Formats: sequence, C-alpha cells, structure tokens
Amino acid sequence: MQRTTLITGGAGFIGCHVAKALLDRGHRVRVLDSLIEQVHGGRGKPDRLDSRVEFIEGDVRDPVCVRQALVQVDHVVHLAAEVGVGQSMYAVDRYVSVNDLGTAVLFQELIDQPVKRVVVASSMSIYGEGLYRDTDGAVHEAVMRGPRTDAGWDPVSEVGGKLVPVPTPESKRPALASVYAITKYVQECLTLTLAPAYGMEGVALRLWNAYGPGQALSNPYTGVLAIFASRLQNGERPMVFEDGEQRRDFVHVEDVARAFVLALEHSKAAGQVYNVASGQDRSVNEVAVALARAMGRPELTPEITGKTRSGDIRHNIADIGKIQRELGFSVNRDFENDLVELAQWVALQQAEDRVQQASRELEMRGLVA
Repeated sequence: MQRTTLITGGAGFIGCHVAKALLDRGHRVRVLDSLIEQVHGGRGKPDRLDSRVEFIEGDVRDPVCVRQALVQVDHVVHLAAEVGVGQSMYAVDRYVSVNDLGTAVLFQELIDQPVKRVVVASSMSIYGEGLYRDTDGAVHEAVMRGPRTDAGWDPVSEVGGKLVPVPTPESKRPALASVYAITKYVQECLTLTLAPAYGMEGVALRLWNAYGPGQALSNPYTGVLAIFASRLQNGERPMVFEDGEQRRDFVHVEDVARAFVLALEHSKAAGQVYNVASGQDRSVNEVAVALARAMGRPELTPEITGKTRSGDIRHNIADIGKIQRELGFSVNRDFENDLVELAQWVALQQAEDRVQQASRELEMRGLVA
C-alpha cells in the first residue's frame, strides 16, 4: 500500500530534496508551504519542487489548512519554520509564532487525524557551544563565551586554560543561545512529547549546515554557503564575523534528505534524536576561500569583520555515530566536488546581495559588537 507523507515547509531548500527522495522511495508526497517572500522571493511555487508533489499553499498556523493537508496522510515531515539565528533575536514574535505556534497547531490537528510517525527538523543550534576538552583531557559540556579577551575569540576553561572543540553527541545538554535555538528546541520537545501521547511516533533530526543547489541565495539569514555565494556572484568579498576560525560541519542536502527517509522508515528511529551532519569540520575561512576558488573568484578573499553577533557560537562540530550505528546513515557526498556543483548552479541564478542590509539591522539593535 502506497504511503502518503505530508511535508510542511516542503517547498523550501531542504523540503524539495526530501520530497524527491521520498517519491523515489515510493511515497505519495503532499506539501504545505506558505511561500514566504524572504525565502521564495515572491516567485510562487519553485520549479525545483517535483511535479509529482501535491501542493497546498497555506500557513502551518492555520488550522483549516493543516486539517486539509492531513487528510489520509500516513507520515509527517515537519520542516516549516523561520530560520536565522541573528534575525530571531529581533523578530522574536515572528519566530516564536511560526516555529512554535505552528508546531502546536500541527499537533492540535494531529490529535484528531493521527499519523504513524512525525519527523521534525531540529537544529544543532540547540547545543549552543559544542563539547570541549581541556589540556588535562577533561570534557567540558557547559562552555559559555564571555566578551572577547586578549586570548582571542575562543572560550577558555574556568581557570583560563585552553579548550579544544570535540565532536558533540546527542547526549549533550541544550544551551539555548538564541531565540531561534529556543524555538527549535520547543518544536523538538512538542514532537517527542505529543506524538507518543496520541499513539504516534516522534523523531527529531538536529541538522548542521546544509548546502547544495536550490538554496535561497537572496535570503541573508540562510546557510552561510548560500550567503557567501550571493556575495561572490555579485563581485563582493564574503563577509566573515569574528576572525573566521570558528569551525562548523557542512552537510550536503542530498545526505540530509536521506537522513529524513531513514528517520521515517527505520523502526529504531521512533522516539529518538539524531545529529545529521558530515562528521567533518572546517573553519568558516576555509569554506569562504574554497567557494571563491570554485566560483572562479579566488581574488575575493574573506572580509574579516572582527565583530560577533548576539546568539552566535564559536565552535560546534558533530558526532554522527548514533545515526550511523542505529539507522545505517552514511555520507555519500564529497565537499570539494560539491562546491563545484554549487558554483555551476549559482552561475545560472540571479541573487540579490542583502548581507549589508541584514548586518545594519543587527547593528541598529545592538546585536553586533
């Protein structure tokens, strides 16, 4: 019997790839998406959304739309969310409304129309700073950064000693450093609490930095690779906060999509939380230089601002052992080759560089120092 999966926010970057992956696995796919201007630029349903998808334009906060979208649905992938650490710190009501009220409305309707499994897109941002190890080998879980010191941007131990970032597993306690992180954690908690209470299964995927063709290049609050690509395409240097040596994990969107398929279909996934990443960390500077080279603009070196944004963390690298062991997840993509693919796609797009505007918005509110 063919399964029907609803993807909220499914016309977005990740949603389009998840939809295709599910269609290829034999699912019938329905998408509910409000097509917000910041992501979709007022262009309507994106061409990259597979023609086999049943599309409903509507807001996840609208009970009528959600009720309609859930008719005869077997599974839900919940991607609908406002995304952006910096913007969340001043668009507080908007982020809380879409992310948390939207999730509440979804589950209110699921009470009357339950499904087998709900997989929610959570975020690595809920960890705050990742795990660190000091020079004696002790692991530090609750690392908090204070103001920048003469020692540099990196956090230090309670006695001022050097800390080295190490992979962060799902067992690390949350340290919510932004409104965005708070809302993602609430989405996760609502899913893992309400799904089993009504006979459903809940799964949360904590996503690291997804990249690949189809990103919203004109959205200054999207993934850092898309922001850099937009700057480079417009002949501008990638703008890098702090000193650019902060480390991140970048995972291709096709690997992310496969993780969602596994989370929907694997029996062991029910009730679990998983990190979704590549398992390899890189500095932001490295990534900016590599992308400029792939786009044929190596002279556009990173513009180091020497400033930090409220809500940003220094290092957070992923431990993906759990999803590998339990669900058989593997990373199939190669970062360097993927940057060439991304550059070729970007060359065919038009992107409005709104990074300076976004930075001014943050500075006006005292969120950049």
